[in-house]
Amino acid sequence: MNIFKGLALVAVAGVCFTVAAPKASAQEVRLEVGVAPQCPYGYYDTTPYGCAPYGYYGSEWFSGGTFIGAGPWFHGSENFQGHVNNRYHPEHGYRGATPQRGEKAEPNRRVDKVSHFKGNEVRDGRGHSNGNGKKH
Repeated sequence: MNIFKGLALVAVAGVCFTVAAPKASAQEVRLEVGVAPQCPYGYYDTTPYGCAPYGYYGSEWFSGGTFIGAGPWFHGSENFQGHVNNRYHPEHGYRGATPQRGEKAEPNRRVDKVSHFKGNEVRDGRGHSNGNGKKH
């Protein structure tokens, strides 16, 4: 009889632990990046995605005068390689003027034919530098 009582006690304890155990649920993780910054000459491909000045991006970053995007809004091909002039990037010490979001490009500054462009770095549009690449 003692064995029966012991087994019954173990069974009741097992049921109690099963009922009291918290149920694990899967959590969905979503990352929303919002709308791409509206900048006249493109925006940097790293956070906080500020507007880049005229001359930072080479002409291959534009299609029909429209910026192809960078960072989470990049719309170029998988193997895209584009020239930038990193002297215009804050991470390289640039402290000059930059356009504000929503500003329009100056009519005499065509983005598809940046005058006297001096690219010194190749980037992939997703925030990665692929080395130096001179383009004059």
